[in-house]
Amino acid sequence: MELTLLGTGAPTGLPRPDCPCAACATALGPGGARAATALLIDGTLLLDLTPGAAFAAARSGHSLSGVRQVLLSHPHDGPPVEVPAGLVSPVRVPDGSELALLTGHRVRALPTDSPGTGYEVTGPDGERLLYLPPGAAPAGFAEAERPYEMVLADIVDRPDAAARLRAVGAIGATTDVLAVHIDHDVPPGPELTRRLAAAGARAVPDGTTLVVGAYEDVPDVPRRTLVLGGARSGKSVEAERRLEAFPGVLYVATGGTRGGDTEWSQRVALHRERRPGSWNTAETCDLVPLLAQDGPPLLIDCLSLWLTYAMDEVRAWDDAEWAGGGERALREKVAALTEAVRSTPRTVVAVSNEVGSGIVPATASGRRYRDELGRLNTAFAAECEQVLLVVAGQALVLRG
Repeated sequence: MELTLLGTGAPTGLPRPDCPCAACATALGPGGARAATALLIDGTLLLDLTPGAAFAAARSGHSLSGVRQVLLSHPHDGPPVEVPAGLVSPVRVPDGSELALLTGHRVRALPTDSPGTGYEVTGPDGERLLYLPPGAAPAGFAEAERPYEMVLADIVDRPDAAARLRAVGAIGATTDVLAVHIDHDVPPGPELTRRLAAAGARAVPDGTTLVVGAYEDVPDVPRRTLVLGGARSGKSVEAERRLEAFPGVLYVATGGTRGGDTEWSQRVALHRERRPGSWNTAETCDLVPLLAQDGPPLLIDCLSLWLTYAMDEVRAWDDAEWAGGGERALREKVAALTEAVRSTPRTVVAVSNEVGSGIVPATASGRRYRDELGRLNTAFAAECEQVLLVVAGQALVLRG
């Protein structure tokens, strides 16, 4: 089954008309500018009719003259669309209905959690793809018999759609997950590529033709990632974003609770509100057993608070205790943690503060903490496939 993406953008296209934002200003040329999403399957089935579809098909070396069925996936809210001469009238298929085309293609309409219809298309040779409308995730999906060969969805705006499909086995290790309906939420180019790769997805330019089932371009998701950054740099948001497309994440909060500290309680509440509802939370600094167990991905936030706990345990703040065995005891704890990261079977994203670039602390204990956090970050980073530094909300890839 051959698929040509006539457009890959949001219903209004990218750049948006008259939008002055930085993402729209840089959305130029192939891979940047995107027409509203429309898919041409084997030259015979068109999913979503958009302005200029006939010209888009011609630019990609195809024609709409062989199209026998046009299906709409969502209420059209973009520019007016005229049906080209000779093209069949587009229709929306009711949820649960199935169509059998004379070409051997089968289409099943699937419900979503927003206005619109998802379409499962099975080719004559049995390959299957799933196409979801903009801003939508699947609703009421049962356990899948086998993964789709290809999934096309609004991964940027609805990463939880991919998480739901992974949870029921509809997305597997070899599923080609393509981002469509791309809007101006993420700057085009390397930043879009980086964010999608973290979700196990990719984007392609308008006009790209793909063979469904050829999955050699599926990006590998890093299994261990360390996200560094200063205060309010956006490091926690970046870490959380990296796992939004995966189900059952365990959020490991090392900060615990602080009775009577209203400001700290507000911080914790904000973190909880950001997390997907399907995630679980564990408030603990006992990280080694969690890393040793098999299970869903771990998001550890953060290592700097874990270090505070570890230094409390060995009484590292006291100079005499530090010299009398505290330093050695802390080194052993850090070594056990990094060894657990090295051998863990789980996907792990950890957050830590980068504190070595600021003012030198005035106290010996403060300098000790700064130095030990630098050593911990270095040791942890050595065990990770990817290391990021977040500055002013922008993620810089240091490794991976």
